[in-house]
Amino acid sequence: MAYPILHAADRDPARHAQCALAVMAKAPRPGNVKTRLAPPLTLDQAAALNICFLKDTSENIAQVSEPGTAAGLVCYTPAGDEALFAGILPAGFALIPQRGGGFGERLSAAATDMLACGFGAVCLIDSDSPTVPAAAYQQAVAELMRPGDRIVLGRSEDGGYYLIGLKQAHAELFTNIHWSTSSVYDETVAAAAAAALDVMDLPLWYDVDDQAALTLLSDELLRGVAPPFATLPGYPAPHSKEFLRAWRDSQPYVAR
Repeated sequence: MAYPILHAADRDPARHAQCALAVMAKAPRPGNVKTRLAPPLTLDQAAALNICFLKDTSENIAQVSEPGTAAGLVCYTPAGDEALFAGILPAGFALIPQRGGGFGERLSAAATDMLACGFGAVCLIDSDSPTVPAAAYQQAVAELMRPGDRIVLGRSEDGGYYLIGLKQAHAELFTNIHWSTSSVYDETVAAAAAAALDVMDLPLWYDVDDQAALTLLSDELLRGVAPPFATLPGYPAPHSKEFLRAWRDSQPYVAR
């Protein structure tokens, strides 16, 4: 399946009533994605799990988007690897290329470009949190579509965030942030306060970017053990669940 590719010049006023729910993603090539999960996974397995994450997150978003107030996108890198997303995303999704150098610059550019396309609001969503409750995405859309400027943040258990939502391209939210550290959320909240922006918090959740988080995900999906900080049931993430079940069954038995 081929997906339409949007660019900042592709403005459509009809999108103003929609919030773009955009997954920030790398093309799923082995050795380029989820490398911190190898080991215990191989690089090929890590890429396969990344595809499962993309499928689960995009299907979750697609359900939220059905009423017409939101649209599902993947903001991808590198340009030229669009074909690697074929068959992964639901019908109705679109692609939009990332641009910029550092991570903060790419986030800022993504928000700028999607707002330039005509969307009334934008949520930038990580590709590492396949079980985010659907209610969190619904809450983000509802909050951003109300009158008045604000940001929405979904804090991750490691101190980062799994979602940031904006109605305007506030570049200061992505400047002088110590990315990939436990202070990202706090620094972003401080930047919002300096810009006199209200912050609306979503439920706390988690990223799956190391072995400890992979265990947390396995417990949630295979054993039905909710994360200790969860206040809402997580998305069932069927593709990730099936991968983890098959991977678990292929491992040698270890007595506990």
